[in-house]
Amino acid sequence: MSISLGIVGVGQFGRGFIELFQKHPLVSRVALCDVQTERLTAAAQQFGIAETYSSLDEICKSDLDALAIITQPWLHAPQVVQALQTGKHVYSAVPMAYAENGDEVLEWCDRIIETCRTTGLHYMMGETSYYRPEAMYCRKRAAAGAFGKFVHADGAYLHDVESPDCNLLDVWKARWGKDWTPAKSGGVPMHYPTHSTGGFLSVMGAYVTELSAFGFHDPDDKFHRADTESGNIYGDEIALMRLSNGAMATVKEFRRVGAWEYEGFSLMGTRGSFIDSFGHCCWQAPHHEGSITLTATEMRDLLPEEIAKAFSNAKGETQYGGHGGSHAYLVHEFVDAVAHDRHPAINAWTATRYLAPGVIAHKSVLRGGELLKVPDWGDAPGHKTSNT
Repeated sequence: MSISLGIVGVGQFGRGFIELFQKHPLVSRVALCDVQTERLTAAAQQFGIAETYSSLDEICKSDLDALAIITQPWLHAPQVVQALQTGKHVYSAVPMAYAENGDEVLEWCDRIIETCRTTGLHYMMGETSYYRPEAMYCRKRAAAGAFGKFVHADGAYLHDVESPDCNLLDVWKARWGKDWTPAKSGGVPMHYPTHSTGGFLSVMGAYVTELSAFGFHDPDDKFHRADTESGNIYGDEIALMRLSNGAMATVKEFRRVGAWEYEGFSLMGTRGSFIDSFGHCCWQAPHHEGSITLTATEMRDLLPEEIAKAFSNAKGETQYGGHGGSHAYLVHEFVDAVAHDRHPAINAWTATRYLAPGVIAHKSVLRGGELLKVPDWGDAPGHKTSNT
């Protein structure tokens, strides 16, 4: 069964997915949607797509099977609910929901799960860490029992606001456009935690049960200020977490840090450990028995042959896309799940397990590190993903 799909949001990030959806063998029709006419026209011409829509309301009235929502973070949750309620399966860029108020984020988690439950439609969050080579490799190792019992994970997303490679202040200004004001700067680092949590939680098949967190405030930080809409003064937040399988984890969401940009994790077990030091990865056996240096090619899962061929360039080289080559896997997983009427790997229930710990972590920061319980929505109906 093939599917038809519309891509909502064709800015710089959204454009990176258009060709992958076009090339997938199970996608028979692709449409584009954007509120900016010039950007929509340019993307349609670049990719040779005739079917376009100027608003979410308009594309929701179409007969397309699914929508890929790649818009601004604060729009994701309401747009996802709208699309699901109009009969569309939905792929959404991360995060699942975003708001400065943590309770509002949790309410959106409730709404999205309930909408999936009542409509019977499929939702997938496009969390890149799930399909980075490191996570794929560790899932294989875990399935073989090579970790033994899981002991500790260390997840991190390090991205200084003023990074020359991707200046977050410039990103926020571009996102808000003419509505930008200095009051919109800042934001809560732990409200965007899924790059830190998604990888190691997917390996262990566990979820966070409780945590304690602290924040660092730099009085010279002009981005995280009390007079912003978020009121958040903490540019760096760190949490110590207890997981459902008894293991421990630390998560670092740092936006004011003199370090290389990094998103990933290390994971230790009683029999073996995976260590990722800013992209230099190795598998370690206990008691100095050996260490294996790993490359992305060695760690990455093989795509199905038909999909790898479809995603290849003129030289026959598979084009995996951005974020560690995760984009090709994200596209394939969503399309295949919809076409075969199954829950995607990162379904709504799983997505909340990656997001909610960050919301609770910021609450803990504001309460001086108080130990707090993390809500859990369980597994998707008929789709057990947790091992505990």
